[in-house]
Amino acid sequence: MEFHSYSSTCAFSSIDAIRNKRVTIMGLGLNGGGEAAVRFFLKKGAYVLVTDMKTQEQLQATVDRINNDPELDTSRLTYRLGEHRIEDFENADCVIKNPGVKYEGNKYLAAAKAIETDLSIFLRFTDCPIIAVTGSKGKSSTVSAIYYGLKEAGYKTFLGGNITVSPLTFFDEVSLDTPVVIEFSSWQLADLRGRKVLKPHIAIITKIVPDHQNWYGNMEDYVADKRLIYADQDSGDYSIFDAGPDEPGTGPACGGTWGDLFASESKGTVLRYNADEPRYNLGKLLVPGKHMHTNAQNAALVMQLMNIPKDRIVKILQSWPGIDHRLQYFHSWKNAAGTTFKFYNDTCATVPEAAAAATQAFEKPITLITGGTDKGLELHKFTETVINKDNKFTPVNAIYFLAGSATDKILPALNDAGIKYNGPFNSLADLLVSLKSDLLNSKGSEEIVVFSPGATSFGMFNNEFDRGNQFMNNTKELFK
Repeated sequence: MEFHSYSSTCAFSSIDAIRNKRVTIMGLGLNGGGEAAVRFFLKKGAYVLVTDMKTQEQLQATVDRINNDPELDTSRLTYRLGEHRIEDFENADCVIKNPGVKYEGNKYLAAAKAIETDLSIFLRFTDCPIIAVTGSKGKSSTVSAIYYGLKEAGYKTFLGGNITVSPLTFFDEVSLDTPVVIEFSSWQLADLRGRKVLKPHIAIITKIVPDHQNWYGNMEDYVADKRLIYADQDSGDYSIFDAGPDEPGTGPACGGTWGDLFASESKGTVLRYNADEPRYNLGKLLVPGKHMHTNAQNAALVMQLMNIPKDRIVKILQSWPGIDHRLQYFHSWKNAAGTTFKFYNDTCATVPEAAAAATQAFEKPITLITGGTDKGLELHKFTETVINKDNKFTPVNAIYFLAGSATDKILPALNDAGIKYNGPFNSLADLLVSLKSDLLNSKGSEEIVVFSPGATSFGMFNNEFDRGNQFMNNTKELFK
């Protein structure tokens, strides 16, 4: 793949220079990123045009929040919804790009005089210490644990990035003494290539597994964007990488592991996790699963680098409640036979490896709700864990599948192995009705039900967060 590189100079010489500039924001969306950019640039005095292929009806909730805010001068705001127009890009002093839009082959972006993102603007014009996290698995939980740990230790700190909070929302509140924790997706990192604005004090790459292969096409290109997180670090910075093996057949073409490659390239002081012995004895955590323990270990390492005493680190992380949508405990229900069922929402498990990890997180058999849309990933890790032919894993009590192209790829392997399952169901509501019917007379003490799709949400839900919220709301309503 030929990677696009952006300019190291900015359309704005300073934040004050934004005033009266024409800014086109490409992508309003429903998750806050586009909305945050609209608010930021209006407050800085720009003329803002926001354009999105979604219609106003689809985006009405976001439009209403903006229009009803008395602090915003909406006379400077123009909506272009349900379409893009080339002149809106040609005539703008700067286009603010949504990370989910590819530059390559995009005629609108090609017409822009200058392109920035919310993250590039934040990084260009702030001097706060950045703790940057990317990876395939565990990055959201890792940033959550770091943010929680720093906050509980007394730091004024902020959390933003791919975790659906734009750093522009707290731009005016940070200083040289404010550590900012940022989760970066591969696409957000790609949008920083060439800009020379990302120099994190601490960079972490969590476990690398195949992801977004329908976008990238191969592991080398996918990981090339991840490597940007440490590209401009120096010896005064820290890089934290995996010391464990990669999934078979997924490592770098040059040999070794991705963690080894990252460590050989970084100019920062390199530290490794997943070594033989953990650095901290964190004891029992509130969040289940070995992978969550690894995320907490990484948070502990960051806290140590931020000069927090070791005994304080352990005490704080033992109270970390986890993060919404990642093995989130949210509801319990007792059936007629007296069995208590605890429900967990793991909707942000969007890769098969994450769903496989969820089946093993509780060290007891679970009822698993899974499946969805394929994004070009190998599914063998999930199927191997569920089929469990060598009894290497904790078995799964029952499996309920949502319909989708990933589910269609999984089921033949389960059929061949004689593994029973329920579904696939064309709606979450139908799945939950069937589940309740099956659980009504189940006898036991305490059982676990986990929604861990291991796939994307295209077609049935707006996104993974909508998927998780629907699951939680429908479960609470049905399992009263």
